[in-house]
Amino acid sequence: MCGICGVVHFERERKVDRHILEKMTNVMVHRGPDDKGYYVKDHVGFGHRRLSIIDLSEGHQPMSNENSTVWIVFNGEIYNYLELRAQLMERGHQFKTNSDTETIIHAYEEFGEKCLELLRGMFAFAIWDENRQQIFAARDRIGEKPFYYTEVDGTFIFSSEIKSILQFPSFRKEIELSALDLYLSLRYVPGPLTMFKGILKLQPGHYLILKGNRLSIHEYWDVPNNLGKVSRNEEECHHRFLTLLEECIRMRLMSEVPLGVFLSGGIDSSLVVALMSTMTDIPIKTFSVGYETDFGTNEFDYARMVVEKYHTEHYELRIGSRDFYDFIPKLVWYLDEPIADAATIPLFFLSEFAKQWITVVLSGEGADEILAGYYIYKKMLWLQKLQYVPKTIRENLLLGIFRSIFYKERHKRYLKLIQHPLAEKYYGVSNSFSLDSKRVLFPLCENTRGNLERFFEGYYERVNEWSDLNKMLYVDLKIWLPDDLLMKADKMTMAASMELRVPFLDHELVEFAFSLPDRFKINGNSTKYLLREVGEKLLPTPIIHREKRGFPVPLSQWLKGDLNQVAKETLLGPLSACRDYFDPEAIKSILNRHRAKDEDLSEQIWNLLVFEFWCRGYMRSSEAEPPKN
Repeated sequence: MCGICGVVHFERERKVDRHILEKMTNVMVHRGPDDKGYYVKDHVGFGHRRLSIIDLSEGHQPMSNENSTVWIVFNGEIYNYLELRAQLMERGHQFKTNSDTETIIHAYEEFGEKCLELLRGMFAFAIWDENRQQIFAARDRIGEKPFYYTEVDGTFIFSSEIKSILQFPSFRKEIELSALDLYLSLRYVPGPLTMFKGILKLQPGHYLILKGNRLSIHEYWDVPNNLGKVSRNEEECHHRFLTLLEECIRMRLMSEVPLGVFLSGGIDSSLVVALMSTMTDIPIKTFSVGYETDFGTNEFDYARMVVEKYHTEHYELRIGSRDFYDFIPKLVWYLDEPIADAATIPLFFLSEFAKQWITVVLSGEGADEILAGYYIYKKMLWLQKLQYVPKTIRENLLLGIFRSIFYKERHKRYLKLIQHPLAEKYYGVSNSFSLDSKRVLFPLCENTRGNLERFFEGYYERVNEWSDLNKMLYVDLKIWLPDDLLMKADKMTMAASMELRVPFLDHELVEFAFSLPDRFKINGNSTKYLLREVGEKLLPTPIIHREKRGFPVPLSQWLKGDLNQVAKETLLGPLSACRDYFDPEAIKSILNRHRAKDEDLSEQIWNLLVFEFWCRGYMRSSEAEPPKN
């Protein structure tokens, strides 16, 4: 696990400044505190920071082939590299290390861009091919590892982190207003956009080629359109799913450093612990996080059930509201761009805590997106059925009943959209400001009207023939998962110099899950039906049947109490950056309505707070290290 960066001038006569490359590399020291390295030749330069996981003594990067004509910087893990290495050796390739990095080099030499089809793992890498005079860079299928790039002043720049690109002296920081509009709606910026105008994300399942000054982007993977083509026999599906999941976990135990599991007490991470316990003779190290004041959000009791059943070596961490708030400046520095997912902060504290004992950690991330674990999916399917209720009954009777049940703003928005197609009312798991509330808060959003709809439309068009459930799962796999969940997971674990592995997002397991009929995902009142059925024999009954909790944070209660006044001072005080973009009266109204308990607007307040501190840290400052608490 590492941080990578590079500079390529379009003019071959223009030499790369090694000093700039060093600054770009050093600002990511948290991603790789164990080693650093550089390759600089004429107009091409690579930088690398290394967190040593495999081949501790010989995995130095940048790495080359035998005659130094192909160079690579690589971030990630290739779990099938030993198998691939053996195949390449049979074809005559000679290896000088035992690292997965070198396997990519030889696979590229042998198969060119098609080498990506052979790689099973998480990765972002860039290869300089001197003979072809081209850069070949790629990102893994699901988007576990980030890859940012830009072009400025005749130069192509890439990195694992945006703050690294900002070290390039001629880059000028400016907010991308369409990205800000999307952020207000979604609480994150969906790719390929970033909050910085001119900096883009390479999308999951894509690669790029830079030859001369011509950049081209290509897609190499998407979810196969083989829905419903697996056996519909429940016993066979159980067996196949369990076998695949065991294989995915076993592959992710490959490590020369200590590893453990983030145990939330939910079914996903609990099942990882249960299966992992059959693969090792030593106690598994497990880690849970909760809060000093429990508002019904702590999940320690459920986690302890798994700990007792599988005799893990367990550690617990509790954090308070001030720990939470005071960390926001560091949070946005590590994130590079705002992600207003409150679970991001406990994830960092848990990672920093666990780093005392382990360097690699597994989690249950991704199970909800491939097996329909969120209740929003059931709710949307139910609302879809209401399209067929006569309009007069729907408007006069049903909406009156539903308004008394669904009090949050986003729920009211769904009810208004009953008569619209799914693509016009489901914009993913994570939502914050509606279009109407954005118009009040953010007058500039008039320039980006329809931005959200247009962004999602293309993904729905790809899967027009799929079931409504699989359409939603596909949209979340392509947008919410890589740009919120996996981005925060990468940035927060790497901030603590840890590597996170997510077995549920192995692409072969993802493909299998999408091939299943809907009833294996939502069956009656049960979400993640197949996962629960498989877990029946492995986990305590309360965990199987408990409701989905996610990574709960008592944010609503904190913002009604301890944090309400400090939030007001931050967002409306003399140092406020939000005033440059948003109507102060609208901000004041949101804070007051939440404190008065008229509505739960905690997500909107958190959205604004994260953006506020991001503006202060990135648009008003040029610090190359995280702020001090």
